[in-house]
Amino acid sequence: MYSVGMSTSERLIESTRDLLWERGYVGTSPKAILERAGAGQGSMYHHFKGKQDLALAAIRRTAEELLATTGALLDGPGTPYERIRAYLLRERDVLRGCPIGRLTMDPDIVADEALRAPVDETLGRVRAQLARVVEEGVEQGQFPPGLDGEEIAATILATVQGGYVLARASGSPAAFDTGVRGLLSLLSPR
Repeated sequence: MYSVGMSTSERLIESTRDLLWERGYVGTSPKAILERAGAGQGSMYHHFKGKQDLALAAIRRTAEELLATTGALLDGPGTPYERIRAYLLRERDVLRGCPIGRLTMDPDIVADEALRAPVDETLGRVRAQLARVVEEGVEQGQFPPGLDGEEIAATILATVQGGYVLARASGSPAAFDTGVRGLLSLLSPR
């Protein structure tokens, strides 16, 4: 499953990332991690202090990737509206949900300050990036004056995360797509 040249610690992190997304923290047992990574029994404890330490490394890696993808779109070319549109319409595995957002529904992650912190920080950074782009659009006259960047950023993030929930509940990405189209029509420059 993982590349031949990938180190054991990398395989452990990647397998933990996949398992957290699929099963949550409790469902991600050390045995399942080791099996998925193709690693020997003692390798997890050779590279990490334990399951929490490995999960934290996996969450941080997922956060880094999400922030890089989001940053590339929101800092990329185009008008503020076009960049927000690109963020909303980017390719996603909608039925799997957001790998960071799904962690907020995991009671074990939310109850553990160390595991919850990078999740909260990541969502906060995405919200801040979105707010900055909205405020840029207001300054350029693309969005109505007085539009609050923080409020709109929270609305965009809530639409994306809520869209994942609706899509998963219905078993179809249509609900996600409908929410995104509705939000884009509200934000569309007049």
